[in-house]
Amino acid sequence: MNVLAGCDFFTVEVLTWRGLVTYYVLFFLHLESGRVSVAGITRHPDQEWMEQIGRSATQETWGYLHSCRYVLHDRDTKFCASFRSALASGGVKTIPLPAQSPNLNAFAERWVRSVKQECLSKLILFGERPLGRALTEYSRHYHSERNHQGKGNRLLFPDMSNQQHRQGQAIDCRHRLGDLLNYYKRAA
Repeated sequence: MNVLAGCDFFTVEVLTWRGLVTYYVLFFLHLESGRVSVAGITRHPDQEWMEQIGRSATQETWGYLHSCRYVLHDRDTKFCASFRSALASGGVKTIPLPAQSPNLNAFAERWVRSVKQECLSKLILFGERPLGRALTEYSRHYHSERNHQGKGNRLLFPDMSNQQHRQGQAIDCRHRLGDLLNYYKRAA
């Protein structure tokens, strides 16, 4: 699981001056750690955009896939040959999943359900910038403030700065996205 990542798209309807516009969000999910990286948001995921994402994802020091050797993805035509070759040139092999088998990329599908149900379905987004902000805030919440049943009901990447808990102390609450996402912990 340490060398595997899942990759997928999901769509979000965003309100603009021209009406509702569909944005495509591409993300990578490292299967062992559960770390999610939103790779990009676009209205038109064409071949050039996908190729650039593939090159960025495999950068040696800061790429989303620098520690992965395999990427699982569905058979969507957006995962074009140039995207797969950009990943291959970075040392990452793509593994297209069989048709009509969403359970084989279950971790990615579960993240899509979580982000839509817990965050995006409760917001009215006006443009790409608010969508990016909402995804950034949700990712921070998902990684360091949200318990995960698949990981023993623990936080994936807890904030280690204030881990001493004393009896009788007050409770702090961290708010994100206008109180949509809340995290409670004992005050230090």
